[in-house]
Amino acid sequence: MNKDKIYAEPRDPISPFEFNREVVEVFDDMLVRSVPLYRESIHRQAQIVASKYQPGTRIYDLGCSNGNLGLALCREIGEREFELVAVDSSAPMLETYAQRLTAIDAGKQVQLIENDIRRVPLENASVVIINLTLQFLPLADRARLLSDIYRALTPGGVLLLTEKIVHEQQLLNDLQQGFYYRFKAENGYSEMEISQKREALENVLVPETLEAHRKRLQDCGFTSIDVWLKWFNFASLLALKD
Repeated sequence: MNKDKIYAEPRDPISPFEFNREVVEVFDDMLVRSVPLYRESIHRQAQIVASKYQPGTRIYDLGCSNGNLGLALCREIGEREFELVAVDSSAPMLETYAQRLTAIDAGKQVQLIENDIRRVPLENASVVIINLTLQFLPLADRARLLSDIYRALTPGGVLLLTEKIVHEQQLLNDLQQGFYYRFKAENGYSEMEISQKREALENVLVPETLEAHRKRLQDCGFTSIDVWLKWFNFASLLALKD
């Protein structure tokens, strides 16, 4: 695993963050050191997907990146047949994903699509996953995507949504942010790296409150919603279609 040193030296100017080849080469290290409970989240999501998948339907992984969830699912689901449609707008991410799939037999059941997740037709889905991806979409587009997902889900289908969040109360938001930066420092990031990464993500990653996510899901039609994993300013939600 290549070590993330993207912001280890001063950058001037600091360009907006993007999922280019430089990021892809260190992406797994970046995830583990920047996203609390990342491995646990992927492991449990793969289990949830395998348990909720309905034969004859599709699984969509929207914003699939380099395939960590997809590969975990291939291991979890065993010899059962399934159809996974994995979508990402980053060609370098999908190139890495494709290379990883060649090493496993189940990889033949994964379809990779390079596209904007807002432009991919969704249909006959029993599971949809959006991991740390909705936060990169314009606010105005988020409700429409979730409505499309709700319509595409079969009865009993499930949406898994993981997002970086902010708290509606400033004191608690400051507390959560403080512990997040402490987490990154404990994982070896310097103050300069944390600061430069924060600036690169400004206006690129726009987090919302947990309450905003709940309301949007309810407005789309979901009535069974749960926060199944939370660490300060990161939350994983599960929404079932009745």
